[in-house]
Amino acid sequence: MNLSEELIYRGFKAETTIDDPAILDTRESKKFYWGADPSADSLTIGNLAALMMCACFVRHGYEPYMLVGGATGQIGDPKENGERELKSLDEIEHNKACIKSQIERIINFNNVTMVDNYDWFKSIHYLDFLREVGKAFSMTQLLDRQFVQNRIGTGGSGISYAEFSYTLIQGYDFLHLFREHGVSLQLCGADQYGNCTSGIHLIKRLENADADVWSTPLIIDPITGRKFGKSEGNAVWLAGSDNGSGNYTSIFDFYQFWLNQPDSSVEYLLKIYTLLDKSEIEDILKRHSEAPEQRIAQKALAKCVTEIVHGKENAETIESLTNLLFDKNTDFANFSTDEITEFAKFLPVVKKGMDLIDALVFTHLAESKKKAREFIAGSAISINGTKVNDTLTLNQTSIIKKGKNKFAVVQ
Repeated sequence: MNLSEELIYRGFKAETTIDDPAILDTRESKKFYWGADPSADSLTIGNLAALMMCACFVRHGYEPYMLVGGATGQIGDPKENGERELKSLDEIEHNKACIKSQIERIINFNNVTMVDNYDWFKSIHYLDFLREVGKAFSMTQLLDRQFVQNRIGTGGSGISYAEFSYTLIQGYDFLHLFREHGVSLQLCGADQYGNCTSGIHLIKRLENADADVWSTPLIIDPITGRKFGKSEGNAVWLAGSDNGSGNYTSIFDFYQFWLNQPDSSVEYLLKIYTLLDKSEIEDILKRHSEAPEQRIAQKALAKCVTEIVHGKENAETIESLTNLLFDKNTDFANFSTDEITEFAKFLPVVKKGMDLIDALVFTHLAESKKKAREFIAGSAISINGTKVNDTLTLNQTSIIKKGKNKFAVVQ
């Protein structure tokens, strides 16, 4: 498939300024940019979908400019329902470093150019910005934006001048990258389309040139119907270990998330989140339909996405660990100390001597001590394969299991 065909096949098309997607196949300028603000120290699988779209463009000869918003991150992208809490400059620096590392690992191509909009905004004077950028927009144009209408309309929470100005700052990013690097295409999620068109407006107004935006639909959780993302409270993080703020999802839980997707969603997710081509996806789905109880499609999805985010070695290890932990014939009591120590690299860990109730809360197997007691009383907790119905002190190297698919290690 050419680029336009692959984008449509994989579902990477929402609002765009490009009338005919086939234009992308012969476009003269093949430079694009995509950006993320350092609002947390990890990206999520919502961001990953956009990165997979970026990778699709790169495979077809486009040159990527990946922007981490050191400037825009100091303001915060306006939400639909209230002001963001400003983050400290130290926190923003930490978040930038973490996100930059994730982007470089996932978009694993030699010609990636990483940029930070703070590098050009730190030297822009306020009056110069108002004269060049502020004069290029009318208030009517800005007030018509949907997020502004939601915030200032009846029942709205109001909006600060800082967040109101966010779209101008993002628009200037596009203008700067157009001027300095010849970037004339911005990629984004559908929720950013309005902000991205500000850049098109500036480039047309100040440079008398054309630029385009291509957006991808937001990824919807098939269970809840909500988008995947940190603002929705259902984030699956790309960070696989604790990065200091708790914004992480263990590699084991990351793999399990994909493994537990319903049949109704797995084709949609295979197209978006894997590098498998059309024939490979069709073969997997065919084999899955012949034996759905084997969950062939979910297993392929889980392994492919985990490999992209956490590497081939980790993906293979988690696949083997999952097969072992969920094998009905596995005798947990026969695991050696060395084997359990190996498991501890991928599962939540508590130290010997901790009370079981505290351990369940500490490892997030229970959200509270009350819930932990309920799980124990309901025979939902086992240690080395043996159900427990009373609290106890964890004194030996062992594996705690909650329900069917939650585990922790005591060592």
